[in-house]
Amino acid sequence: MGWQALLDRDQVPAIMGPTATGKTALALWLAESLPVEIISVDSALVYRGMDIGTAKPTAGERARVPHHLIDILDPADSYSASRFVADVRQCVAEIRQRGRLPLLVGGTMMYFNALQHGLAPLPEADPELRAELTAQWQQDPHVLRAELERVDAEAAARIAPADPQRTIRALEVYRLTGTPLSVLQRNTRPQVDFTLMKFGLIPARRQRLHQRIERRFRTMLAQGFEQEVRALYTRGDLTPELPAIRSVGYRQMWGYLAGEYDWDTMVHKGIVATRQLAKRQLTWLRKEAEMLCFDPYAQSMETIGAAILQRLNG
Repeated sequence: MGWQALLDRDQVPAIMGPTATGKTALALWLAESLPVEIISVDSALVYRGMDIGTAKPTAGERARVPHHLIDILDPADSYSASRFVADVRQCVAEIRQRGRLPLLVGGTMMYFNALQHGLAPLPEADPELRAELTAQWQQDPHVLRAELERVDAEAAARIAPADPQRTIRALEVYRLTGTPLSVLQRNTRPQVDFTLMKFGLIPARRQRLHQRIERRFRTMLAQGFEQEVRALYTRGDLTPELPAIRSVGYRQMWGYLAGEYDWDTMVHKGIVATRQLAKRQLTWLRKEAEMLCFDPYAQSMETIGAAILQRLNG
């Protein structure tokens, strides 16, 4: 049948998986056989100046294969699931107009969920209100947590007490609409005209994943990760509450630069935080239906790639 049939069936292939499982390498391998353009599904890759800690595709890799939704924002900016969906919708349409195959690649499961199940009709961010809430959080986060528990107990139960971004957003939505975020989120609606053909990279042995995560984090340190974060830190306009700086690895290095703990503690915290991220990603992935799964540590890239090519060309 050939991969062109996917364009007629309105399906978009997606490589999904936790961090450190070789998603980018697999996508580049597939690009040797198919005219693909890669659409990043990663909430950290959107930021400029955050390359080492995000394992961002290199300039050479991006020259070989077109990549989208990478380096589109300054770290001072925020990026939402609704904007991601709109950006993907535009990217998919433009790539198809060029007669090429869009390929979604990443591990931000909230974004994949938004593509598949839709988004709630939420209000746009209000900069003035958000600044007010952020200032209140910095002064005493317990006050905002108590307010959230009072106006939206359901959202409060699922948002970690130490998560300012989601706490502030939930309160922002309530103050702007008078309706709890959890109520609005029940009214989701699809906003794309395609479905996903899903391929999951899921390690069978958690220990192998943990080893890979630690090795990659230490490699990032050797590549100059401290200097990368220091450049952001010394700008003076960024804070640890921003989504970019809350990214795994960056948050821990930021704390080290702020003098909150020593180097060894930073390394430990960075590795543990990355493992926790991978655990959340795996939990989400195991709930995905109709996904062809592979073990990236037990199967070669060639074996996995060949199976995906067969499915795409089937």
